[in-house]
Amino acid sequence: MTKSEQAVELFKNGYSCSQAVLLAFAEELNLDRETAAKIASSFGGGMGRLREVCGAFSGLLMAAGLKLGPSDPKDVTAKTAHYALVQKLAAQFKEENGSIICRELLKLSGPQSPQPQPRTVQYYKKRPCHKMIACAARLMEELLNPQEKGKGV
Repeated sequence: MTKSEQAVELFKNGYSCSQAVLLAFAEELNLDRETAAKIASSFGGGMGRLREVCGAFSGLLMAAGLKLGPSDPKDVTAKTAHYALVQKLAAQFKEENGSIICRELLKLSGPQSPQPQPRTVQYYKKRPCHKMIACAARLMEELLNPQEKGKGV
């Protein structure tokens, strides 16, 4: 099973978009599942259903930061390189999905009630989230294994 398939399956099991993407890479990031789920928990629904930055994209950035991000606050070169990677990932995600903004992807007007919607068959049929989750997980997988995908990020 690919990481994209794993992430989509996690979403279908009730995890938010951000949790699904980060959890798919928990082992590679040396994170236990509970910690990964908690780290990503605030970013679902475009950050707590505010419908801002897509949760799947946020999950991708969390994974990329944990795996490749700089930790020295004085290493400007590493920060610059990492921010360039973030911008490249954003451009690729936008190219494939049209935006990195949740409300634009879901065609919503803005923030919604903090109450999550029940996960029903109808919920999954009307939400395109699985496409964004698969894309984000694939981009992270390509980032980790550029030789396997032939192009990398």
